[in-house]
Amino acid sequence: MLKDKHVTLYVSGGIAVYKALGVVRELVKAKAQVQVVMTEAAQRFVTPLTFATLSQRPVLTDNFSAQSSSDDFIPHIKLARWTDLAIILPATANIIGKIANGIADDLATTTLLATAAPKIVFPAMNTTMWENPAVQKNLRTLDLMDMTVIEPASGFLAEGEIGKGRLPELTNIMVEIYKTFTKPVLAGTNVVVTAGGTKEAIDPVRFIGNKSSGKMGIALANVAADMGAHVTLISTVHDPISSPNIEEVHVSTAIEMQKKLEEVFPINDVLVMAAAVSDFRPVHQADQKIKKNNDQDIYTINLQKNPDILKEISKKKTNQFIVGFAAETENLIPYAQKKLKEKNVDMILANDVSKTGSGFNVDTNEITVIQPEKDPVTWPLMSKSDVAAKFWEYYQNNVK
Repeated sequence: MLKDKHVTLYVSGGIAVYKALGVVRELVKAKAQVQVVMTEAAQRFVTPLTFATLSQRPVLTDNFSAQSSSDDFIPHIKLARWTDLAIILPATANIIGKIANGIADDLATTTLLATAAPKIVFPAMNTTMWENPAVQKNLRTLDLMDMTVIEPASGFLAEGEIGKGRLPELTNIMVEIYKTFTKPVLAGTNVVVTAGGTKEAIDPVRFIGNKSSGKMGIALANVAADMGAHVTLISTVHDPISSPNIEEVHVSTAIEMQKKLEEVFPINDVLVMAAAVSDFRPVHQADQKIKKNNDQDIYTINLQKNPDILKEISKKKTNQFIVGFAAETENLIPYAQKKLKEKNVDMILANDVSKTGSGFNVDTNEITVIQPEKDPVTWPLMSKSDVAAKFWEYYQNNVK
């Protein structure tokens, strides 16, 4: 979604400047073109060279140093027209006040005043400053100017206090940026997504599980919600969600997941079964922790098969579009095609978890799309958020 987008990051002078470095890195990883503009105060916290190294572009700091060539004679206008998205991060009370009142006394504020592209403001400051009526008035003005203001998080502040004023976590910042380029094409669509690996208890402290982090399922839920869908996320893990359009239900075992899924499936249009469901569970769960016996080297746990949730739920299909996942270590396409037929689903998203960067506990994935009577299509390795965006775009264009 960010590939080749022109993103201008305005960095003002606050202790949270260092967090802007992570944002630049993520934008570059997403293949955006990033131009950093730093205020004079920001340069006292982090040098322009650091941002230039990460963004792979010279950092702009003032109207006069930016005039490096004849085509930069009016640098703030050129940059304003180049920009697809403007981000102010961190946004101090000072720069918020300037923008709200039309003050243009440096390159950052001059360019922002000339920029017609969408703008996202990430305030970061002391709690008392955040709550000051003047700051709140300026923030309301930004809202009237159609700028997106992201409220700061609460937590430990630089001054040693605890309160509201921190920048959100990097993941949440990137979610807000992605939203800017996401159209509500799934509005009116009800989606249920399962995520994470189930945990089948052996005793009160041990369980049978797998290495699934739930990242792929959560990304699918987040992107669907950002595109306007109402999403029920049935997950074994907790992770940041990006939208009030998501109703999160936490489960642990396969039986719990099946029960909740059977409850919500009839009222949904799409099911994406991204969870890694354990094939087995112990026949008996010990009431107390199983102790090691010095005279015994081998222990036996009797297992029973868990229900095949995907296969069972597909029997109740009316007009729902059902998507399953196939995580394999060999014979990827044959196994995925077999699963497509046996589970009676509309699509299988297959991935070879033995490949580097594709599978459990990583932020990227390489997916092969398997559908009835169609040739398999393999998407290149990309971030799981991009996989989710590509999937929902495919669904919108080819299925809905």
